[in-house]
Amino acid sequence: MKPSLAKGTRDFTAQEVSRRKYIINILQNNFELFGFQPLETPSFENLSTLTGKYGEEGDRLIFKILNSGDYTSEVNQEDWDNKNHQKLVSQISEKALRYDLTVPFARFVAMNHGKLTFPFKRSQIQPVWRADRPQKGRYREFYQCDADVVGSESLLQEVELVQLYLKSFADLKVPVTIHMNNRKILSGLAEYAGITDKLIDFTVALDKLDKIGKEGVVKELLEREISQESIDKLDFLFSQSDDALENLLQLKEKFAGNEIGLKGVEELEYVLTQSLSLGVDMQNLVFNITLARGLDYYTGAIFEVKADEVAMGSIGGGGRYDNLTEVFGVKNIPGIGISFGLDRIYLVMEELNLFPEEASSKIEYLFANSGGEETIEALKLIMQLRAKGISAELYPENAKINKQFTYAEKKGIKNMVFLGEEEIKNNTVTYKDLEAGEKKTVSLEEFLG
Repeated sequence: MKPSLAKGTRDFTAQEVSRRKYIINILQNNFELFGFQPLETPSFENLSTLTGKYGEEGDRLIFKILNSGDYTSEVNQEDWDNKNHQKLVSQISEKALRYDLTVPFARFVAMNHGKLTFPFKRSQIQPVWRADRPQKGRYREFYQCDADVVGSESLLQEVELVQLYLKSFADLKVPVTIHMNNRKILSGLAEYAGITDKLIDFTVALDKLDKIGKEGVVKELLEREISQESIDKLDFLFSQSDDALENLLQLKEKFAGNEIGLKGVEELEYVLTQSLSLGVDMQNLVFNITLARGLDYYTGAIFEVKADEVAMGSIGGGGRYDNLTEVFGVKNIPGIGISFGLDRIYLVMEELNLFPEEASSKIEYLFANSGGEETIEALKLIMQLRAKGISAELYPENAKINKQFTYAEKKGIKNMVFLGEEEIKNNTVTYKDLEAGEKKTVSLEEFLG
């Protein structure tokens, strides 16, 4: 059988692993600087934990796990004969792969809220799985890097998360723009257009604006039985000014008497003005009134981060979810969180050539093997280098020197070391810098630094 990868998955080479670690290390460092504590949750959850949290489209993308053994033994024969998909799923699958990190985190908080100190700040870097259609920058298995705060309604949390985004991407040297909106504004728009009962349909369609354009969104709204009259009232959404505060002022006028809409405007205005007062460049923040993020659990601020110089989907996103733990029987634990898309950040940095030399995994020294007793001395010296945190290896066979040089060049090893009788006798080491082509003999003491 010809080997192949499952669609939407990848192997990672040594260089790719090293570069991914470079990104992760910067994010972990910033998470710690901002006071977030690390957490890990299982790769799979009870299916009931995940379903109903991501909206209709999200639920379809959850990877279900078949029950162990004869998973058909408990199946209702009538459902099986009629191919009733909705009923069969719960009968043959009790578990599912994690779709994101937020819902498992909410489940953790609900199970442990009596032991946690609130506000509770957690960071989490783990893989998630989605049965999505694979394309550039979108995989079925990918890592999310999350930072969440639960137990606080303060809008200063939103302001701090904006700071976390901007500092992290500045450290990665990736120019970004943070798009912001508020689900209360979207609820206010639904009320303004007389489609409150169609809020989810409205936000799911609006969230696709970047992908399908205005015509596509209007078409989908009509398909979801939203009237042309309501769509006409919302037409101003597609022709917004570049001035965020001007757009908010326009909304205030349209939301006269619209309590939830005005509350959303007030919250967003606070986050924008406080961020600006902390020195954030307004060019880094955009009020995107069409930003919806099609997840049902958001209740307030929503964020989406886009790279300025690469045509790519969002490389980060998040928002406030004040009711998420309620579905697990625990009320009054508000939360907000953001996520960094590791895989897309990697693609952006690769395209912009932003990875530094130290982000590549390279061996410092390869010791040539001459087949004599010198190999034991070489291994002793290699042990001393490794004890100092310096990477080194011995070529395993007594092969022709040209073959050993070729091996070193292909692996990108920086230096070739020669430790013969003369060097051992004189306590010296001879090595060749393979990049510069220079050969040196130095004392053993100098070589070990």
